[in-house]
Amino acid sequence: MSADGWRLATGTLTRIPAGAIGQVTAPIARTAMVIGSVVMAPVALAAGLVGWTAVRLGAPGLVGGLLVVGIVAQLSRSIHWDGLADTADGLGSSWDRDRALDIMRTGDVGPMGAGTLVVVLGLQAASYGALLARPYGWLVVAALVCASRAALVLGCLRSVPAARPEGLGQAVAGSVPWYGAAVVWLVWAGVLSGVALLSGANWWAGAIAAAGGPLAGGVLLWWCVRRLGGITGDVLGALVEAAAAGLAVVAVMAW
Repeated sequence: MSADGWRLATGTLTRIPAGAIGQVTAPIARTAMVIGSVVMAPVALAAGLVGWTAVRLGAPGLVGGLLVVGIVAQLSRSIHWDGLADTADGLGSSWDRDRALDIMRTGDVGPMGAGTLVVVLGLQAASYGALLARPYGWLVVAALVCASRAALVLGCLRSVPAARPEGLGQAVAGSVPWYGAAVVWLVWAGVLSGVALLSGANWWAGAIAAAGGPLAGGVLLWWCVRRLGGITGDVLGALVEAAAAGLAVVAVMAW
């Protein structure tokens, strides 16, 4: 894996200094998308530990969950929040593809975007809060946050085109083969199964939770490709947040 791929993933997905890179080639994009969930580990662990500490000190679970969501957003420049809001506004606009893409490009948050942020982030925070109260809750939450970034490989499958000829979506679209995406999600299913065992739950709780990410992200991706003709950088951000909610909600039910 190329060093530029690591720098692209780290610099794009986190606030950790990573240095500049040259032109984004297909191998660099593929590396960045495949390891996106790995470079999130420092951010996810920090957020999980802060939320867990707050709950251990007597804060309600929802407070701990909100701390996790807020810290992850701050340490990733809220880039995925922006993508989720813009995508929701675009999908909730007229049925005209070009009009929807124009709305997404403006960056203004409308009522659809604001409402979607409240619901999706609320689901994440409430679910994280419930999980933080369980044994090794900080590790469970950190693993779920990392796994949510694996949604990037779904959006960058070779069968998924870019919706416009410029931007981040065009740079990384089609960079990940189907077997690469399958391996990434199988690895996270294994990791979450191990974390489930460590926390005292059945191993299959982690495997079931892992299914929530590609399920939520896959449905949104299908919708975006159908409506927009492909992915954009905003769509990739929306896929991450949708996967995060799917993972967290299913984990609460399965753990």
